[in-house]
Amino acid sequence: MQVSDGKAAEPTPMRRSRADQARRVADLLRHQVHAGAFDDGVPSEQQLATEFEASRNTVREALALLKDEGLIDRLPKVGTRVATRKYDHGLDALLGLQETFKGYGTVRNEVRAAMHVTAPAAVARRLQLAPGERVVYLERLRYLADLPLSLDLTYLAPDIGTEILGHDLAHTDIFVLLEQISGHSLGHAELALEAVPADPHTASTLDIPGGAPLLMLERLTHLDDGRPVDLEYIRLRGDRITMRGNLTRSTPEWKVR
Repeated sequence: MQVSDGKAAEPTPMRRSRADQARRVADLLRHQVHAGAFDDGVPSEQQLATEFEASRNTVREALALLKDEGLIDRLPKVGTRVATRKYDHGLDALLGLQETFKGYGTVRNEVRAAMHVTAPAAVARRLQLAPGERVVYLERLRYLADLPLSLDLTYLAPDIGTEILGHDLAHTDIFVLLEQISGHSLGHAELALEAVPADPHTASTLDIPGGAPLLMLERLTHLDDGRPVDLEYIRLRGDRITMRGNLTRSTPEWKVR
């Protein structure tokens, strides 16, 4: 009869394919790239293999994944270097793009449309307007220095929006104007974020390949009195922006009982 010593049995190790292991290594390396760990060059395959306890072939596949993403370059006799860094876009605070990327450079806007339109039914509902009411519609191509970063389609409440049309939209965040004109601070926003492929027109506008990944941000912003005033559909370049935030867990149900 086998006698148990009271210790839990060790789990049986799972055999994982090299592709699975390469994906794991790529995830860890990607974080290090974004954190600026490799500004002086990416370590050799052998060094990375030792760090991640993986084979060189696994590391080579992981680096190939990052190269395909455009994060690194691999050149003969030069080695592996970071090709581009992404900009962090926080999800913890209600900020305009200029405020978000203040430390990265100057944000400017190419105003492609600024006019009154009849609110589509879905827009009227979100902004709590009567059917058929007019709103202000803005379309802006937004640059960080000379890099096209996002394409923003914005619907504004008619009273505030009409005044906004008279201001400098090329160099001023809409959020700043909303507060100045309304006399209220912004309160909160409801948002949804999803990945979508770039349609041909958007791809051409943002200077990216057709079908390239975009971060599609839908945001409805309210003043501090609760009034919804700004509905935006923002297409952000997925190859240049990383969304980051801090999450806090509420008291779990099992603790309340």
